[in-house]
Amino acid sequence: MSYQYRTQKILLSGKIDDETESCLLWLAHQSNSLYNSALFAVRQAHFDLCETRTFFDQNDMYRIAFKDRYVKASYAQLCKDFKSNKHYIGLGGQQGQQCLKSVVEGVTSYNKLLKKYWQGEIKDKPCIPKYRKSRGLYQVAFPSQAVTYDEYEGTCKLAISKECKPELVNKELTIPGGYGFTSEQLAEVRIVPACGQLWAEYVYKTESKTALRLDYSQAVGIDPGVTNWLSVTSNKGKSFIVCGKKIKSINQRYNKKVAQYKKGKSEFYWDRYLDKITHKRNCQIKDLVNKAARFIINYCAIHGIGNIVFGWGQGVKNESKLGRVNNQNFVQIPTARLKNRIKELAESVGIVFTETEEAYTSKSSFLDGDLLPKYGEKPAQWRLSGSRITRGTYKTATGKIISCDAQAAANIMRKVATQLGISLAEVGREALILPKRYDLTCMSKSYRKRSEEVLLVPVATSV
Repeated sequence: MSYQYRTQKILLSGKIDDETESCLLWLAHQSNSLYNSALFAVRQAHFDLCETRTFFDQNDMYRIAFKDRYVKASYAQLCKDFKSNKHYIGLGGQQGQQCLKSVVEGVTSYNKLLKKYWQGEIKDKPCIPKYRKSRGLYQVAFPSQAVTYDEYEGTCKLAISKECKPELVNKELTIPGGYGFTSEQLAEVRIVPACGQLWAEYVYKTESKTALRLDYSQAVGIDPGVTNWLSVTSNKGKSFIVCGKKIKSINQRYNKKVAQYKKGKSEFYWDRYLDKITHKRNCQIKDLVNKAARFIINYCAIHGIGNIVFGWGQGVKNESKLGRVNNQNFVQIPTARLKNRIKELAESVGIVFTETEEAYTSKSSFLDGDLLPKYGEKPAQWRLSGSRITRGTYKTATGKIISCDAQAAANIMRKVATQLGISLAEVGREALILPKRYDLTCMSKSYRKRSEEVLLVPVATSV
């Protein structure tokens, strides 16, 4: 039997008493201090061993810098060095160990990125993990051994250190529990501070499931955008658009409120009101991301589609030059988060997720079979058969008018059609003329219930 891990996030602020909240905040302070202390030890040990190099920068200034090399960080050595640290003792042994593990994980990620940089796989040189804000808050992780979870009462008791227990009147930390899993499935509980709020993240283990009747000769291509957040075309001649107007309006309203409130104040000014509206905006964005991802997965599961091809351009947000207004709309829409969410859900039910670059997909005519070069590899004699006549419409060589975004989604599938073994013969003008538009904010409760039924798929057994 194969398993997968899921995370359930619950807002604690307003649901716990003042004493519990104060204690959790104190633990988050200790976790932040322990993280910085451990990272300081790792960085100083690294710099003591590093050799220096001299060079002239682009302004012909003489510079001295450390040579790039892997950072060494041993979890066992950190535990040995910090077992008498006051922050480690305040957190408790198991919680302190989880914090030290996060330091080692950050260093390991840096080493892997540095290797890719040396091999030319990434363009920007990675930075050594940096310190967290002084006197800030950091997550506190409680492994399952440090948790007493009662699914019937809906409560979760967290272990606390001997130094902290005498200060509590109730002598224990109790928070609201999750739902849909048992104490045997629970792997970890994380207390996460964000935007002036406290969250509990329940990480639990579930059995892997696979959707029935998936046809891996069928696929959908997805072209991300702004107003048309997701444009989807299937190789069976169907297309639709997930509307992005709501998420644009959420971002615009948030930016307007922040600009008005911070007028005349410092650029780095922040207070509880800004925390409050940022928290609200983040919750709304998260809800729309989850709805859009679930909508795509449900569509594939209902129609038995076994492949999702997502078009993605590396660095498109960092290098965007669309003007002040369009840049704000484009950059703040969390399409990468949506892409990752679709990938997670697809893999959880057995749908194959493929990511491909999307260069020239909206310019090249799908119906005329134009060449689709990769980004930076456009031939000198490359010519287009058709042309865009407005932002959303495209005119082919024969004068047919189709949707630019639906065509882009079809071209995204065309880029990997041979690799996946899918046929695009059924994708014609009818599918590209007028895609149906869905507004996810208007989805009824009956759809959400049907969504759950679609994904109640049987458990996949491994031989």
